[in-house]
Amino acid sequence: MSQDITTPQQPNSPATGRGGNGLAIAGLVCGLVGLLVLSVVLGPLAMIFGGVGIARAKRGEGHRGMSIAAVVLGAVDLILGVVLIVVAAKHGGSVFFHVG
Repeated sequence: MSQDITTPQQPNSPATGRGGNGLAIAGLVCGLVGLLVLSVVLGPLAMIFGGVGIARAKRGEGHRGMSIAAVVLGAVDLILGVVLIVVAAKHGGSVFFHVG
């Protein structure tokens, strides 16, 4: 008696032929975190990862929208970082604001 042992396909397994785009995800994470901390560092990283993610998405790896969002958030991070540096330089190197 031989038994036919086959592994059933997992219901939540990714579709074959379409891999993930890890750089799109990394760019989006860098862009989101860059809104809170280290925007001058994480902004350009998000733009680079997002740009490479767009190129990979054109080859069929998916997550094109995520890659575009990473590039946009990276640009916002970079602009925000430059504005904060300019404001800090204008106020004698302090980024603390006194209200009232």
